[in-house]
Amino acid sequence: MIPKLALRPGTFPRTGILLAAVLASCGGSALAADINKGGTLYATHCAACHGANGTPVMPGTPNFRRMESLMKPDMQLLTVIRNGKGVMPGYFGVLRDREILDVVAYLRTLS
Repeated sequence: MIPKLALRPGTFPRTGILLAAVLASCGGSALAADINKGGTLYATHCAACHGANGTPVMPGTPNFRRMESLMKPDMQLLTVIRNGKGVMPGYFGVLRDREILDVVAYLRTLS
């Protein structure tokens, strides 16, 4: 049996307060990534090596046209982009995490 929360009218359980704090920190904006911004950022920062359409230009770079190169959670891809991998430089300080997630969302449209 799940106990009911005994709340006075106008009060919130702790999870409600936490959710309200998270939403307030986002400025009330949606949490979804912006594919259009991601495409612009990709063209600026990534396409020279990864190709304009996700087909690699530089040897050893992943082919984003194939879904298996993106079969990782968003946060794992964010970490790779932020810190760099192999010959790819890290984008920490160049792109904010929100922008990196926009790029990840765009990458998922290429396959």
